[in-house]
Amino acid sequence: MPRSLVTPAPPDGGTLRTLLRRYGDAGEPVSCETLTEGLLNRGYRLSTTRGRFFLKHHLDGDEAAIAHQHEVTRRLGALGLPVVPPVADSEGSTVTVLGGRCYALHPWIDGRHRDGGELTTGQSDRLGALLGHVHTCLEEVMEGPGRACTAAGEAPDAAADPEATYALIEDLLALVRRRARDAFDELAEHRLVERRGLLEQHAHRRPGAAAVPARGWVHGDFHPLNLLYRGAEPAAIVDWDRLGVQPRAEEAVRAAVIFFVRPDGTLDLAKVRPYARAYRRATGADAAELAAAVHRVWWERLNDFWMLRWRYQLGDRRADPGFPASAALAVWWTSSYEAVGAAFTD
Repeated sequence: MPRSLVTPAPPDGGTLRTLLRRYGDAGEPVSCETLTEGLLNRGYRLSTTRGRFFLKHHLDGDEAAIAHQHEVTRRLGALGLPVVPPVADSEGSTVTVLGGRCYALHPWIDGRHRDGGELTTGQSDRLGALLGHVHTCLEEVMEGPGRACTAAGEAPDAAADPEATYALIEDLLALVRRRARDAFDELAEHRLVERRGLLEQHAHRRPGAAAVPARGWVHGDFHPLNLLYRGAEPAAIVDWDRLGVQPRAEEAVRAAVIFFVRPDGTLDLAKVRPYARAYRRATGADAAELAAAVHRVWWERLNDFWMLRWRYQLGDRRADPGFPASAALAVWWTSSYEAVGAAFTD
């Protein structure tokens, strides 16, 4: 069954009681509701006799890595960033392992997600400054430069190989064409054929290794579903599971593309511009670094089909709603390449 049709049930009452007993004053469970937002982990709104919590089930199950993320958020909170470090149990641990599953209990934060269409120009400026502050604070709290994880024989941050993308396009087209087709399938086929043509035109523009912007510690997944607002201001940056070392300016560009994409696949460049200026002020990144990041993220988008891979290779349709705008963006960005670059570097 496609994963999008299966809503994971919350932990049963016995599991919840066992978990909460590890926390001295968390109370007894009253209700536990599955949260439907988010793609990579499972989250629950947990109410107890003592209050409300966010219960996170970490699907990767790497206890040491999760505990490290928790410690990083604690340090970032001490520097004034809006984060939500987890609650420590009676023995000081922030990760609970039950039945081979890793859980973390966080205070519940009232707030809501806001995409770029809901942000004013001033709020867009503050969003760029916030991400810049994340990067500079991470540089301060992390002990070392980190390690880049790469495929064997491949340089760190190697740009996508168009030959591999051509092969993926053919695989996906074969899967689309053997189905009983609906409107989504028709759009998918159109975009796959269209993208193949664009890649053939622009394959010579694949970024080289010398074009990689400065690397540093990044959040790794900075987008609207991982930022909670209370009123007009950010209340909490959540989900640090992808914390790692990457080209920092690329995270700034990637986040802007997600926040400020419109439903028709164009970017709101009037909001991108103050966002990018604020990010550069906060980090000291210059226009050349942002220009290199823009080019690399554009190339990444031109070669990226993760939403279609989820649908056709994994039977997972949770990302389907985002595909029309995302696919249109790659085409629009290619035709508006100079204007997008100017918005990030002016």
